[in-house]
Amino acid sequence: MTARRIVLTLAAALSLGMLPCAFAGEGHDHGDTPAAPSANGPQRLPDGSVFLPKPAQRQLGVRTLRAEEGALPRALELNGKVAMDPNAGGKVQPTSAGRIEPGPRGLPNPGQAVRKGEVLAYVVPSAAPIERSNQAAQLAELRAAKGLADKRAARLQELADTVPRKDIEAAESEARSLAERIAAVGAGLSTREALVAPVSGVIASANAVAGQVVDARELLFEVIDPARLRIEALAFDPSVGADIGSATLAIGQERVPLAFIGAARSLREQALPLAFRAEGPALSALAVGQPVRVFVQSKATVQGIAVPVAALMKNPANQTIVWVKTAPERFEPRPVTAEPLDGVNAAVTSGLAAGDRVATQGATLINQVR
Repeated sequence: MTARRIVLTLAAALSLGMLPCAFAGEGHDHGDTPAAPSANGPQRLPDGSVFLPKPAQRQLGVRTLRAEEGALPRALELNGKVAMDPNAGGKVQPTSAGRIEPGPRGLPNPGQAVRKGEVLAYVVPSAAPIERSNQAAQLAELRAAKGLADKRAARLQELADTVPRKDIEAAESEARSLAERIAAVGAGLSTREALVAPVSGVIASANAVAGQVVDARELLFEVIDPARLRIEALAFDPSVGADIGSATLAIGQERVPLAFIGAARSLREQALPLAFRAEGPALSALAVGQPVRVFVQSKATVQGIAVPVAALMKNPANQTIVWVKTAPERFEPRPVTAEPLDGVNAAVTSGLAAGDRVATQGATLINQVR
């Protein structure tokens, strides 16, 4: 019985193997089987850390920095704006109403470099017809009077032997006076006002076109030196102005040192204006009126670790974290407490220890690994 059962089992197996293969009909294909995830690629581990192989670190440009603890100045971030330096900039305004005419090089364009004393435009004074006719009549009277004065002076010169010298000098003086009055009145009818650049720099704004009629004191051009600007910041605590150690302005990844000029003695928008002077080629990227962030370092210090602002990330719980390299291919998130420092760096006061390697470049890409 045992041998017979074995034979029947083999026969059944052979019959099943000889059956034709069954395929799904058109439209009923279930697709290929998904590939198994690679254990050697970047991935988020169950404990929240990130496994990042060395080739991936080089592709993402990951760079780390060893944390060093020290005494850092306590800083305060203020809102400010770029203003014109009154010693390195100026405004061009006409002193009388008139019509705009281009200068020797035409009307300047924004961003054009100009030199101090260069003529930017002309203003032809405008006057009512009755005023011009009165000036023309006065000019005609002066010319007629000068003609009589010249003839009288000539006659007295012919009688120089019998006429006192003082009469001859009086006649000559009257003729010269009439000539100067004619020149003054004629200049008022024909001359035009030259608008010159008050300083050397570039045109910050231009509000004039050829033929435009302008009023007196209307702002037509602004000239600034892009390498010398003034920064105005608003401090809601009046005591900030008395405790300023240093100040910086963050422009991208570059820091520009600021020189504190002084604090105002009157509030503006319920805040105390603070004035700073900035110099350097990096200021060419700023425009007058542009809002900026000013970081003021006080004389007080705080123990912390300076890390780049680019190293600070946010986790799903909206906590500020940094990525610490705990192994050659492993990064661990660390919740930290940070304070502003200088706009480019931040002061981490808790959550890091001296000697930790913090990811400074590529931290955003590490934070996106899932």
